[in-house]
Amino acid sequence: MAVVPSRRGATTPLSGVAGVADAVPAEATQIPAASALDAAPEHLHPALWRAHQLGRSRGAVTASGFAALDAELPGGGWPHRVLTELLLPHPGLGEMRLLAPALAGVAGSDGAAGRSVMLFDPPAALSGWALAQLGVAAEQLLVIYGRDGPRGAVGLRRLLPSADLLWALEQALKSGHLGAVLAWLPLRLRADALRRLQLAAQSHDGPVFLFREIDARIKPSAAPLRLSLGCAGIDRLAVRVLKRRGPPLALPLVLALPPVLTERLRARAEQPQSLPAASREPLALDAC
Repeated sequence: MAVVPSRRGATTPLSGVAGVADAVPAEATQIPAASALDAAPEHLHPALWRAHQLGRSRGAVTASGFAALDAELPGGGWPHRVLTELLLPHPGLGEMRLLAPALAGVAGSDGAAGRSVMLFDPPAALSGWALAQLGVAAEQLLVIYGRDGPRGAVGLRRLLPSADLLWALEQALKSGHLGAVLAWLPLRLRADALRRLQLAAQSHDGPVFLFREIDARIKPSAAPLRLSLGCAGIDRLAVRVLKRRGPPLALPLVLALPPVLTERLRARAEQPQSLPAASREPLALDAC
């Protein structure tokens, strides 16, 4: 007869080893096979992945519209319920054309019903005609300007800078009623503000895009996905993956954006420019 100690040190007789096994639930004795853990660790928890493999979360995603980019994004598209940071040296690189296919799918196009897309403090006025050419339903867009934005009240900018924008952004994410969110964040944003936005994004069933300055790449961030954007030529965008759930990407992706120039203007822009001999030096020109 086997005995085991009780909680208070007393001994309790058991009928045998079989009785001990019967007292333990069957689920507790089942250990997952090592091959199953190696093949799909995300089956144990959606936040698990192997360092040499791209994370394949079972959460919802929105296709980016670029097959090469989707192949490098965990889950195969722009993730939902988390922050996605896009770092730019300056606005106007083609970031809206990069997001246009995803926004068209969220907001709807050609009369199809869609969900609202909220934009916080865009650096320039939006063109409804240009968005329509990209397939985005402009009537589904809602633009919010904070007191620090280009259309903010000048007299209020010295009071709690950007606090109103961050509060409105956090509340919009918590509401869970939007299809997508785009926000141009202020410079030198504090890390705790990003953590609050990441927590709020968990209630938002859609992609969240945060535009930040390129210098933010050396600072820590709560965003699980961080990309830096750069010009790669006319209607071409270089996308470098800085952070993702998976191994680092050694080389940037070069994506062909929807063209904005006519064929005649594009051919003219691609012609080599002849410079005088005295001025044949490298120039920092923006070809986007």
